[in-house]
Order: sequence, then C-alpha cells, then structure tokens
Amino acid sequence: MELSEHIKTANVEAVTLRRPFHPALRGTLCVTSHHLLFSDRKDEASRQLLILIKNIDAIEKSVENLFGYPRAVGSSGTITIKCKDLLVLQLEIPGMEECLNIASSIEVLNIVITSHRQKERLLWDRWRVSKVNSDYSVCPSYPSAVIVPREVDDDKLIRSARFRQGGRFPVLSYCHHRNGMVIMRSSQPLTGANKKRCKEDELLLQAVIDGSELGYIIDLRSAQQAQQARMTGGGFESKSCYSHWKRIHRHHERGKVVQESLIKLVEVCSDPSHTVDRWLSKLENSKWLSHVHSALSTAGLVVECVERDGHSVLVHGSEGTDNTLLVSSLAQLILDPASRTVTGFLCLLEREWIQAGHPFQQRCAHSVYSHARLKQECPSFLLLLDCVWQVWRQFPLALEFSEALLLRLAQEVYASNYGTFLCNSEQERCAAGVKENTHCLFQSLLKPDIEEQYLNPLYEPTDLAIWPSVHPQSLQLWTGMFLRWTKHAQNMEEAREEVWRIVKEHRERAGPDRTNNTLSTHCDTLTPFENLMDELTIL
Repeated sequence: MELSEHIKTANVEAVTLRRPFHPALRGTLCVTSHHLLFSDRKDEASRQLLILIKNIDAIEKSVENLFGYPRAVGSSGTITIKCKDLLVLQLEIPGMEECLNIASSIEVLNIVITSHRQKERLLWDRWRVSKVNSDYSVCPSYPSAVIVPREVDDDKLIRSARFRQGGRFPVLSYCHHRNGMVIMRSSQPLTGANKKRCKEDELLLQAVIDGSELGYIIDLRSAQQAQQARMTGGGFESKSCYSHWKRIHRHHERGKVVQESLIKLVEVCSDPSHTVDRWLSKLENSKWLSHVHSALSTAGLVVECVERDGHSVLVHGSEGTDNTLLVSSLAQLILDPASRTVTGFLCLLEREWIQAGHPFQQRCAHSVYSHARLKQECPSFLLLLDCVWQVWRQFPLALEFSEALLLRLAQEVYASNYGTFLCNSEQERCAAGVKENTHCLFQSLLKPDIEEQYLNPLYEPTDLAIWPSVHPQSLQLWTGMFLRWTKHAQNMEEAREEVWRIVKEHRERAGPDRTNNTLSTHCDTLTPFENLMDELTIL
C-alpha cells in the first residue's frame, strides 16, 4: 500500500497556523506522503512552513487553545502538533470532518513511516560492507568495497569468487525500500562439464533469501547457450544445489552481434534515398530495437519478481559486465524513484557501470564508422541510454532529467575531456591515477548552472514503479540520437528550448518552485543501502 493511500484529505484552505513568537497566518495546508506544507499566499512575499511527518512526536485534537488565542467563530477543529525538536504549533482547520481527517492521516503516516524505518534497520542487520577486494586480488573488475550478506565471511566470499567467472561473486545491487527484496548480480558459475559445485557459493545465495523464501535467477542466456557454456568451463546453478532458487532463461545477444546491429542502424539512418517501406525494412533488419525490447522486457521481469511477487533476484549472463549491468540498471530505474532524479541516475551509472567494472575502454574504442573491428567492442552503454530514452518518452513526467542528458552521456562515453569513462575497471583507474589527474564528468554535470540544462521541465516525482510497454508499437527509433544531425533533430531542439522557456516563465509567475520539496522527498526515500552506496561513490 502506498503512503499516499493513507491520506484522507490532502488539501484544506483557510487554515490558521499559530506558533510562538509569530503572528497567526491564514493559508493552505497540504498533506503529502512525507511532509506537512503550510503556505500563506496573501501577498507576493509568500511564507511557507515545511514539517517532516517523521519529526512529529504527538498529535492532539482539542477544543482548548494552547497559547490562549481567541478561537474563531464557526465549525472548526484544532490540531496541536508537538514535534521531536520541541516545536509546538496549532492548526485551526475549518470543518470538523476535515480536521479529523487531517489528524488521522498524520497519525497513520507517522506510524507507517516509523515502522518502515525500523524495518530498514532490521534489514541492514542482514548486510555488511566487505573490503575483501581491497587490493583487487579477489576480483579485478569489482570495486574495493562491496555489500554482501552479513553472515557470509570473507573466506567464503573468496571461495565463491573462485567459482565464478572473473571472480565476480554475487553482490548486492539494490534493496527495494517497500519489501526488502534485493537484486543481486554476478557472473556465471564455473560448474563445467563435470558439474562442479561450491558450497560457499550456495551458502552465499542461501543467505540472500534467509533460508525460507524463493529467489529467482535470471540467466541472460538461452537454456541451450547455458548448457553449451558447461563444455567450455562455464555453466549455471543446478536446481539440486540451489534448491530455493528458480532459474529463468532470457536470451540476450552480446558483443559483435550488438555492434553489427548498431552499424546497420546507423547506415539506415544515414541514407535518405530509401523509400519509406525500404527504410522501415532496413530498420527492422538492423535488429537494434529487438535488443531494446529484450533489455526492457527482462528488466520488467526482474521488477515483477521484486515488486509484485516479493522475491529476490540474482541476475547474470556469462561475464556479468554487459547485459547483467544493463538489466539491473533498468530494473532500478523502473523501481526506484531516487534513480529517476538527475543525481540518482548519475549515482546509478557510477555504481552499476563505473564501479561495477564495465570495460569502457574495450567496448567503446570505436563507434560505427571505423574499419578497425576489435573483438571486444560492444555498444552496451549506448543500448542502456536508448532504453532509458524509451522510458522517458513513455513517462514524460517521471524522470527529472531530459533527453539532453542522455545525448551528452552518449557523446562523452566515446570521446571525453573527463576521466569518468577511462579504463576498464576501478583497479585500472587507480593504477593510472585517473582520479588525481582528471576531472569527473558527473561532478561537472551536477553543478547548478550546468544541471539546469539537463532538467525535464515537466518532471513530477512519483513513488510508484513505472512499467514501460515493450509492445513493438511502443518502442521507437531514438531520433534525437540516430537522426541527430538532420533538420528534424534541429527542429526538435528548438521545440524543447521553447517548452523550457514557457515552463520557466510559468514558474516565475507562480512563485517558488518545488525544487526543495522534490529534494526532500528524494532524500526521504533513500534506504540505508543506497545511502551507503552513495558514500562509497566518488563522484
């Protein structure tokens, strides 16, 4: 049940606010999932009071007047709010029913939020930060610190790493703030043709689901590919060894296939001589939108397991450095409102791509025009940006950032003046002194004067998961990217600038915007896991 569903009355006009050492104010009271907002708009100098629900210690419904002020004549009720910081204030609300509804809403929200935070603390007791990879010897592509189940010690992690390709043992990627279910990611297990097993790896995954639940393993290969991988030393988690985990296979193309698909797509978009039918045929034959469909569809499956069914998920393919990161990132974008803000999205990229070891130098050595074809090139990150654009297009109010940010990232990943996308792992960046000798792209993008260029003027935050459609008619060519240097793109850019100008003018006329409220809501929705990862993130 969403917090907003506990609100019986959201807005009341003509409310009188009384507090010590201030004259009485008359204005509008709004109740949101996390705040009480009182706004006095009698003149141009609007005065507002914002109170966190979780700061309220007690609510009293009384006809008595705490401060001795004369009561207004007529049907009304008074609520006395006593805060944890010792602030005491009175709200005189016209209409006894509205008064009781407001009081009841605040009381229920306070109980739910408090129990939710207690539940988060209990969940945090199940996890810990491990520095087992502090010297990058356990897994060269992992960061120095990872989050793992508390009951699994570092010796077990080392043994699990030896059983996973490239040492990428299962680590926490995301914890859902509503039900505590998690998304883990790893590489494939090295079971081989002899069906080897690793008890420490089995115990690690058992600790994730706490021994009594069912978890899902989303294998980003077909069942046939997973079977074939055993012949070359790879494999999959067998049902006999991982009895509380159900394996689901979802085939995703990778490497050269995706790179060739991008090349074909760009060839189509660069040739205006085709008829419409011929152009659409070549677009379909490029298979690029098929890759977009696969990524969003599998991410939707992960979200369904976590959000609707209440089960934890482990995502992996073979190496765990491309499609695994793609799917886990998209699932978080769909689930987590914090990941849909500018700051949250850049943190997501830092955590799930930069720190998680996506080999940017290998994957993005060339784009599509070079005749040099390197074996390890693959536009996985560009595919992510395209999928995010599809979500942004279907939910134009849900993301705080605009298409302009995605286009900037698409440009920077191939050629950048910053060090963010250099090298293939955190280990390589540390060895090369990237942090000390270069500037960070994400830090630059978050400077207020620069960030404004990438904001979505229509943004309206929601705590709900957003479910993008993957029907063929719902997925479209990202014209802003692939038709970027055409007249069409120029016209779209002019239209975006005009929309942004109109919205800014409207905000200036309406008074202070909702930026502070949005920021407060964003901070309130962060779980301890996300706060910790923010601390680990070096922007």
